[in-house]
Amino acid sequence: AFSRLARQDRDMGIGVLQSRGAELLTPQNLQWAYTQFALIAVLNLEDRSDAWYRQGKAVPLSDYNAAWRVRAALRQPTIDWSWVKQTISYMNAEQQAETAWVYWRARADEALGNKQQAQQGYQKIEHELDFYGLLAQERLHGKIRPGKAAAPVTSAELKHIKQNTGLQKAVALFGLGWRPEAVAEWGHAIRGLNDRDLMAAAAWAEQEHIYDRVINTSSLTRHEISYAQRYLAPFEGRVGQQARSVGVDPAWVYGLIRQESRFVPVARSSVGASGLMQLMPGTARLVANKIGMSGFSPGAVNDFEVNTILGTNYLKMTMDDLAGSEVLATAGYNAGPNRAKRWRSSLSHPMEGAIFAETIPFTETRLYVKHVLSNAVWYQMHFSRGQPQSLQRRLGQISPW
Repeated sequence: AFSRLARQDRDMGIGVLQSRGAELLTPQNLQWAYTQFALIAVLNLEDRSDAWYRQGKAVPLSDYNAAWRVRAALRQPTIDWSWVKQTISYMNAEQQAETAWVYWRARADEALGNKQQAQQGYQKIEHELDFYGLLAQERLHGKIRPGKAAAPVTSAELKHIKQNTGLQKAVALFGLGWRPEAVAEWGHAIRGLNDRDLMAAAAWAEQEHIYDRVINTSSLTRHEISYAQRYLAPFEGRVGQQARSVGVDPAWVYGLIRQESRFVPVARSSVGASGLMQLMPGTARLVANKIGMSGFSPGAVNDFEVNTILGTNYLKMTMDDLAGSEVLATAGYNAGPNRAKRWRSSLSHPMEGAIFAETIPFTETRLYVKHVLSNAVWYQMHFSRGQPQSLQRRLGQISPW
């Protein structure tokens, strides 16, 4: 009943819980009830959620609610880092080992003066290629640098993998335009391949311009990493030129395309988004009208030039509407600019970009923002020929309206 009240009328429900909860519920159930009000409050980005989580003490929670208990603590105007560390310790061991919580626990240790523990935490994840691996590397070394790259695929390795009959069938199916069947055949054929064979298969896919298979196949390697394959940059000159012409960072655009379509021009989502930059029909039409694109038709959205022109212009419009923040614009590109505005308007104080990204209430958008911006760092390193980069600088700080 209290769980339903939390969702239906938080203010009335919390009043009943505070005045009569102790007589209606056992101590543990009372603690749990507070966490239900806290969860709904934090999903609505209310600062009071943290106080309600504290009333819950160490009551066991689902992984989802346990994660939001930490996020509620991170969103406070003055972060209580000892409480952040404690809330992470309440998680089960498997959840605590996730890169997000290893990073935030290390940040808590750093803030609390536990320098050695903080370094150990960052070192655990600094070799991960994801959002928090990059942030950990930057905390340790001040900049992000690529690790040791695998040796390029040799002609002999490529010749060997091209004898794989399963991959031969897949390539033929791709050539016929039978993408779903080709993807299934490709996935079956690469099962059990070692790192070098996986990279060779990715190299073959690149020769055939099957760019999503390049990235997805190379990303399966365990001991050797080909950054050039995992962060493939096809159409480099054309996309980069278009991005620069509208005033957005090409690395950011590449990071977004990698997440949206894996560079498949004919990609189409279940909700109708199309092309490299996965534009919805209504969005494409709106942008085409705003920029005065002559002869636009909905059927042209998958065309490379049309899609990149409309997509980069939409990204620029979204960024300009959201104070020039890549974090907010990326969130707005995925969830809609109005939602990004609402999330920003919920702030009671300036917040570092990493915390804002981690506390986006939509799971899909939260993951999307982290993937796109970490991708952008890798592409910036690629375009700058390995120059050290900063994810913290790219994330910046998000301020209230």
